[in-house]
Amino acid sequence: MKLLKSLSLSAAALAISFAGPALAHHHEATETATEAATSSPALWKVADEDTTIYLFGTVHALPSDVDWKTGMIGEALDSSDTLVTEVDMTPESMAQLPGLIMGKGILPTGTTLRSLMSEEQKTTYEAGLAKLGVPAEALDTLEPWLAAMQLAQVVMQKAGFNAESGVETVLEKTVKEGMGRDALETMEFQISVFDEMPQDAQLDFLLQSVEKPEEGIAMLKDLVDDWKVGKVDEIAAMLNEGMMANPVLAERLLYSRNTYWAGWIDARLDQPGTVFMAVGAGHLAGTKSVQDLLAQKGISTTRVQ
Repeated sequence: MKLLKSLSLSAAALAISFAGPALAHHHEATETATEAATSSPALWKVADEDTTIYLFGTVHALPSDVDWKTGMIGEALDSSDTLVTEVDMTPESMAQLPGLIMGKGILPTGTTLRSLMSEEQKTTYEAGLAKLGVPAEALDTLEPWLAAMQLAQVVMQKAGFNAESGVETVLEKTVKEGMGRDALETMEFQISVFDEMPQDAQLDFLLQSVEKPEEGIAMLKDLVDDWKVGKVDEIAAMLNEGMMANPVLAERLLYSRNTYWAGWIDARLDQPGTVFMAVGAGHLAGTKSVQDLLAQKGISTTRVQ
């Protein structure tokens, strides 16, 4: 399953695409003097007298023809001595991922995915699978979170997206020789974000992902259109629509991680050097973004693109 690779990149962009409608909110703290869209994805900087940390919001899977190394992004990368991503993206680390996922995402023998659903849920689920051309029994051995991620992969493919063109994968292939590496989380932790959700929340996530797949395809395309020209407010609006439909997922996938990452940045400022930190764009947009949480610590973030 190609999902086995894309899952490790975090599902933020995908989760945005599969959630039900809700009111969108945007916190004033994410607005900057560079609110107008640019011709490049957004880039921020946190700095003190001897440390600079660039914050770049990524999309983990993209169409192959999207050129995102534009504006100041290449310059920021070239000037950085350390690349920080959500997880370790080296080939050696990625090779461990299939075993980790299959060890967590398979239901016990004798239990099927559809046996966990009510009749109403099963009807919704099977209708969504039919729209995607996926046989009803295809995912029966998977836990709900992993089935949702597998369906996200199907939707991505139908939208013309692939993980090989995603920002982190491209960075891994093109990182300059001798550049230091660091990761904010382990793969085990990222899997646990989904695997340790209550079963009802996992089922909600699954049903949201499958109920209207055509809307997910359209929203993925809109997301990338906004991302590649730096429309942070629009990304925040889509993010909040999605996350408000599943508050458990929002807390686990976004807010608690943003809190930890803001703390990581605070501590990293005590070490000299220049860091290029590439994380899902949803973490740098909207209420409780990393920038919001840094502001609460008295750390200012400047949008430089």
